[in-house]
Amino acid sequence: MSRWEPNARGRLEQAALELYVERGFDQTPVAEIAKRAGLTERTFYRHYADKREVLFGDGTTLPTLLANAVIETPDSIAPIDAVAGALEHWGELIQERRAGALRRQVIIDANAELRERELTKLATITLAMAGALRERGVQEPTASLAAEAGIVVLKVAYARWISATGSPDLPQMIRESFRELKSVTAGE
Repeated sequence: MSRWEPNARGRLEQAALELYVERGFDQTPVAEIAKRAGLTERTFYRHYADKREVLFGDGTTLPTLLANAVIETPDSIAPIDAVAGALEHWGELIQERRAGALRRQVIIDANAELRERELTKLATITLAMAGALRERGVQEPTASLAAEAGIVVLKVAYARWISATGSPDLPQMIRESFRELKSVTAGE
């Protein structure tokens, strides 16, 4: 088995998801993931700190992407709209990966440790977006409220997207969920 074969990370992710669905997360050792991917266990650990990270990434890429999107938003845009725009951008990036997102969510929902890890990831994203808003000059508590509200909206929109039939549009669901939040907070 060669660690230099192309797309090792993608192959490891694919193998892990297949095995998590077949056997369950807890019953899937790293050695089996590497074997199914045609790689060594050592190669697995070059790409992932542990088998949870196959589902969650490195923990910095998504928060950085969203924070940058918030920072790049013109200052004239309201904080909640800057957060909405960043989350819609992310939705566009994963729109075509719905089948994988659905499998990933089924695996996470079946395991308390993974649900906890997902909450930690969402908290990290919230802190990154709040920090980006502060960098834009938004004061507290507005920065934290906008980031927290954005994550709540994202969770609702993502759950709707995952459970919808057909070919739902995640960015559209994010926009609709932000409109619903604004309607609720306006007392309509």
